[in-house]
This record gives sequence, structure tokens and C-alpha cells, in this order.
Amino acid sequence: MPRTNVVAVLALEDGTIFRGRSIGASGESFGEVVFNTSMTGYQEILTDPSYCGQIVTMTYTEIGNYGVNEFDVESDTLRVAGFVVRSESRIHSNFRAQGGLAEYLKKHGIVAICDIDTRSLVRHIRSQGAMKGVLSTLDTDAESLVNKARQSKGLVGRDLVQEVIPDRVRQWNEALYQLDKSRQERTETNEPRPHVVCLDYGMKWNIARHLFERGNRVTILPGTSTAKEVMAQQPDGIFLSNGPGDPEPLKYAIGTIRELVGKKPIFGICLGHQLLSLACGAKTFKLKFGHRGGNQPVLNHDSQRVEITSQNHGFAVDEETLPDTLTVTHRNLNDDTIAGVRHKTAPAFSVQYHPEASAGPHDSQYLFDQFQDMLQTSDH
Repeated sequence: MPRTNVVAVLALEDGTIFRGRSIGASGESFGEVVFNTSMTGYQEILTDPSYCGQIVTMTYTEIGNYGVNEFDVESDTLRVAGFVVRSESRIHSNFRAQGGLAEYLKKHGIVAICDIDTRSLVRHIRSQGAMKGVLSTLDTDAESLVNKARQSKGLVGRDLVQEVIPDRVRQWNEALYQLDKSRQERTETNEPRPHVVCLDYGMKWNIARHLFERGNRVTILPGTSTAKEVMAQQPDGIFLSNGPGDPEPLKYAIGTIRELVGKKPIFGICLGHQLLSLACGAKTFKLKFGHRGGNQPVLNHDSQRVEITSQNHGFAVDEETLPDTLTVTHRNLNDDTIAGVRHKTAPAFSVQYHPEASAGPHDSQYLFDQFQDMLQTSDH
């Protein structure tokens, strides 16, 4: 795609300004400016519903060199509020590529900027904390943009799940990506299969692929579903998905989960982890700049092994408020925050990271097997 010379400006609420070149759609977008330390996986990041309301900065120098395709998506559209990179690769080379990054961003209406000092931006966020920002190709006046950033909505107290949840029940039938395309779809059999009902708060599709890959029948319900609606599906297990933003405003989800704990095996990831903890009586707090990337170390207390994990969250469970019914199973080694909990009496557990490894390492995929064992052995 030919290089454009359209000016783009990123303004933070504290008055910091970055001027660069547009590589996305023309327009103006608002969000919390955050950074992700992954070296690859930009398409998974762009389509991850958990990034709703966030302008994502990639710390890796060059982004776009392997293009985009139809297989690596985590939802049906791009979800980020904006995208920031140091250098855009206008040449992509990969046998799976079906297009380039800039073309992809423009097609989906994502405002994006390149040719800025992303190292300086990331150091600023690490020092001052994630903050509200605006990314624009329409307005290049610094004072105007800073005022807009200050007046924009933040993440705290805001229900972003309502912006990404599905509007209907869905049966999932796609397995993990295989080089052999004939293995992509699985045919139904008459053999009994465990039934996993997923509460979708902005679920990444690779989670559903993992659940289906293990031989489950997978039904996806909107995250606003009630406990009665979940149990009407006659599940063998319940999955609580990831999703965007602050978990504490999601009273409907917290109430539903509170009713479900103890009835069926439960597995939660990321926002699902926070919601399970809240349903059991804990509280959450906002992290200074969050954990986002594919290289986050976590200690598994049971095995005493360190796992390198993929993470994407700006909130965490407050350990001082953790109820006696929950025990800590995993801990983030960068800042000692809770990275996993298990219920002491009910078949329920959750983690504050992404074992579906999309994009990220595979160290934690055993958690899906652990949930599978619960489905097959639990009396619930």
C-alpha cells in the first residue's frame, strides 16, 4: 500500500503531545492510552474485545511485517479505540497473509499513528500511569486535543462489556487453527459430549476454540444472561470470559455468578477471574499501567513452576479483601498481584491471564485440561 503523509496527533490528558503519520482511518478516537509488550500478535490484539475503550501502543519496533489474515481474529471486528506503532512495515511477507496492516486498519475505521517515539511514550505511561488520550487526524491543535482528552470518558466505573457482548446465543463449532484446513471443522457425533456454557463478556474466540478442541459442546451466551438462563442450557460446566474495563460496575454479572458458584464447575479468565472473585466477596482496584503483553511471568503455587503468560488487564483483585472461601493459586512475579484463585469448597477457579495463548506462549494451556478433568469427575 502506498505511503501516506497525513499528519496524526496523539494527545494525553496531562498535556503530552506526539505527532506522527497516519496509517489508519481518518478521524478522531478517544480511549485510555496503554502499551503492549508483545513482539507479534498485533492482529489478535486489534480484534480482542478486552481492548475496547483503549488506544494500544505496541512497544516492538516494527509492526505489520507478516500482514493480516482471516484466521487470527479474536472477534468479528477490530475492537481497539486506536493503534500506535513506531514503524509500520509496508511490505508484508507470510504464506498466510491476505492483506496489509494499514489497509486492514482503514477498512475497519481504526485511527492509527506511526513514526512517533513509542519508547518515550511507554516510559511516560510507566512513570505517570495509563491516562486518557485522543488520537486524531482531523484536529492537530495541541491545546484543543488536550482539552478533548481531559473531557473524555475514563475506564473506572464504566460498563464497557455492554459494547462488546453478543446479542444472541451461539453454538461454537470451530477448533484450533491447523495447517491442514480439513481439520478446522469437526462433525457432530452421537457420542455424549460435555456441555460447556460460556458467559461472553467480550470473549476471545481462541478460548472457544480450545474448549471445542477438547471435545466439548460449546454454547455461548451473552454476559447479561441470568443464572436461570445459564442452567436452562443444562451445562456440565460454566466458563466466565475475558472482557474490557472495570469489573465492579457489572452488578448483573456478579449476581449471576454468585448464584452459579457450587452448582457446576466454573473456569474464569481475566475479567471472568475478577468477576468470580467479586462474586465471592473480594474487591478490585485499578493498576497503575496494567499488564499487557505475551511475556508476563507468573508463579504457580501448586507446582512451584514459573509460567510465561499472555496478559491484558488494567484491574486486579485486591488481596486484602480476598474472602476465606478463595485461595491464591498463581501470582504475578512483576508486581506480586494475584494471578489466580481457587474456591475452597466449590469446583471453581480462575486466572488473571490468557492460557489460550492468542497471541502468547503455551505454558498455561494445561488450565483447559484442568477444567476438562473437572467436567468429567465433578458430581455437580
